[in-house]
Amino acid sequence: MEISASLQDYLEAILSLKNKKKNVRGTDIALLLNVKKQSVIDAVKLLKEKGLVIQERYSFIELTAKGKSIAEKVMMRHNLIKNFLKTSLGLNEATADEDACKIEHYLSLETIDLIKKYLDNNSVSKS
Repeated sequence: MEISASLQDYLEAILSLKNKKKNVRGTDIALLLNVKKQSVIDAVKLLKEKGLVIQERYSFIELTAKGKSIAEKVMMRHNLIKNFLKTSLGLNEATADEDACKIEHYLSLETIDLIKKYLDNNSVSKS
């Protein structure tokens, strides 16, 4: 299933918010992603059509099992890239986080695997 980078960001935001608080509202997502509420409404509608979220009218937003799986993969890529940018390149937290968000959707699985291997090897050798 093809999911745009933007929709992946929404899934990741929902998962992140869900990990911090029990219930996720559209306004929470809008604040986190710095977007308008209408953008969230439109994105949630598309995610519902793809079977990735559940939301009854005026209620909380929940990830389906499929949506959670995708969100976890996006979050893992994001955290891996952010860690690489911070530890290997010396970027500060904010810049590493911002850059990771921009590139997490576009790297191949091969590149992600190599970054993971690189970090695993370098964290062992530094210990």
